[in-house]
Amino acid sequence: MTLTWYGHSCFLLTSGEGSIVFDPYAPLSVPGWELPALRADSVICSHGHRDHGWSAGVGLTGERFTGKIEQIPSFHDEKRGALRGENLITLVEADSLRAVHMGDIGCALTAEQIAALGRVDVLMIPVGGHYTVDAAGAWEITKALAPKIVIPMHYRGADFGYDEIGPVEPFLKLAGNVKVIDGMSYTVALSDAPATVVFTR
Repeated sequence: MTLTWYGHSCFLLTSGEGSIVFDPYAPLSVPGWELPALRADSVICSHGHRDHGWSAGVGLTGERFTGKIEQIPSFHDEKRGALRGENLITLVEADSLRAVHMGDIGCALTAEQIAALGRVDVLMIPVGGHYTVDAAGAWEITKALAPKIVIPMHYRGADFGYDEIGPVEPFLKLAGNVKVIDGMSYTVALSDAPATVVFTR
């Protein structure tokens, strides 16, 4: 399984069972990022906001993703969706790995959600706060799920991201075991575990 980050919460997952794009963003919706032309077997959007739900921006191959996909409802905020609506957590099984994309999770997980997710090999989780959980909230979710590899997303960098959200560094201090990738793609290797993977643009 290889994960390629295209900024914000958008990833391309490629595997022996096919390919998926998570949370593609619309043009001009995320400062500092421009989505390239992407193609995949499937597109998964955690919710309908422009910075996560631009499925029209991804061309479909016409092939079927043959791995396992499960989705678990959650909320975009700590008030059961009253502020920003609902959010879907997505679990993908491919190449004998279990990868979870948390979307714009904005609240703690319930015991039922943790049990439903089960074993997590790779966790993609927002850490920037304001619209989602912040570094501390993301760390609590990470501890609860105990992934082997964690990949922070939805944060602000020097030349990208919303002004309202925080940088990645507070989460990295909590998580530790930082593995910096030279580029934007990471082929998952459990031999790296435990690792917090960040990309260099």
